[in-house]
Amino acid sequence: MVKGYWIARVDVRDAERYKDYVAAAKPAFEKYGAKFLARGGAFQRLEGDVRSRNVVIEFPSLQAAIDCYNSPEYQIAAAIRHEVASAEMVVVEGV
Repeated sequence: MVKGYWIARVDVRDAERYKDYVAAAKPAFEKYGAKFLARGGAFQRLEGDVRSRNVVIEFPSLQAAIDCYNSPEYQIAAAIRHEVASAEMVVVEGV
């Protein structure tokens, strides 16, 4: 089965409240088999605009990645994230 990946680029405006997002998202990530491959570590800009935080999350399938995002559990967390951060997120199919 082909895996699915979330790729997110994030600027956090309120670090304390962002912790609430992380805690709220945890049940959805556990339910859909998320595995964090990159989570806000050091990075080097090569081209284009950057954001302060980069995240790559692996899921067992593309559908699991999409279902996680659309789940009621994650949408609770997303509402918090929208208040405290700006982001671009995509879901991509693995090879």
